[in-house]
Amino acid sequence: MSFAPQALIDRAALHHNLRRVRQAAPTSRIWAVIKANGYGHGMERVAQALTDADGFAVARIDEAVRLRAAGIDKPLLVLEGVFDAEALRAAAAHQVAVTVHQTQQLELLEQTLLAHPIEVWLKVDSGMHRLGFRPEAVAAVAQRLQQTPALGVLHLMTHLANADAPQDPANQDQCVRFDAIDTTPFAQLSIANSAGLLAFPECQRDWVRPGIMLYGVSPFSEGSGEPLGLKPVMRFSAPVIAVNRYETGEAVGYGGSYRCPEPMPVAVIGVGYGDGYPRHVPGGTPVLLRGRRLPLVGRVSMDMICVDARELPDLQPGEPALLWGPGLPVEEIARRAGTIPYELLCGITGRVGFVEVNSEEGRDGAG
Repeated sequence: MSFAPQALIDRAALHHNLRRVRQAAPTSRIWAVIKANGYGHGMERVAQALTDADGFAVARIDEAVRLRAAGIDKPLLVLEGVFDAEALRAAAAHQVAVTVHQTQQLELLEQTLLAHPIEVWLKVDSGMHRLGFRPEAVAAVAQRLQQTPALGVLHLMTHLANADAPQDPANQDQCVRFDAIDTTPFAQLSIANSAGLLAFPECQRDWVRPGIMLYGVSPFSEGSGEPLGLKPVMRFSAPVIAVNRYETGEAVGYGGSYRCPEPMPVAVIGVGYGDGYPRHVPGGTPVLLRGRRLPLVGRVSMDMICVDARELPDLQPGEPALLWGPGLPVEEIARRAGTIPYELLCGITGRVGFVEVNSEEGRDGAG
């Protein structure tokens, strides 16, 4: 094993999670959301694995252009839309659909000459109050778009603000507001993200937009992906680089925040916040070694963490430690760090080696 952290990306788990989306939303088409570098898993890598998705959604036009350069020919959607004529022309040239959520984007479409008409998803603010036109403005905006030569096909979408909390009545309120809109001008509709398509099947429409669940992570504020039938895609691991023995009362790491309660071995693992492991996880956060949970002791350093190795007194340098993945959900580590799994997955840094594996076939290759 290389003496550096690795992120193993399981293509079979990606396939499995996409099938889980199909099972949950059997009558909808799927925008697989792969923005933010595929939620930290590698955007091109994820797109090349999810060949059964109906299309891919990204946040920004440069992400869409990268996908086209990588040979991805499926439908693409830019969720934030574009903000200048150059970006709009790039979207048209690459046959990328754009979201329109504000008046300036509407005017840009009206004023820009395009070589090809462009597909547009009009976004309505049904209650999230982040992006989108108010429901009462949708009809007038749609009429202006239909009179614009740049328009190809027009669709309608919204985004749920509280779907990670299924009991929140705001979710149903948003769907009711969306359904009150006259959808005659629109070819297709979309509401549900990962949490929405699982918790509110009645809010599924022509397209669903799963993101985090594709990576095996629960979209809900509690629990993990496994009870939802999901498989973790990322296995983040690092090697033990030293095993040292310390005496009763000796302090470990910066600030001496942990003192050994008895003579004990402490394993040093070659990973830290410089690699994307969260700096603020507290003592006792588990690391998986030989299938056992060993607790973190002391502070997380830039390049290293230390764990209590009393349960494995024969532990040796070079043995792999699982930081999150199968058997140690990233959701658990995120909760201990006071954050969300999205941040941890997106926070893996460039010095971590990525390796593609296929757990169903037992094959792997450099990523």
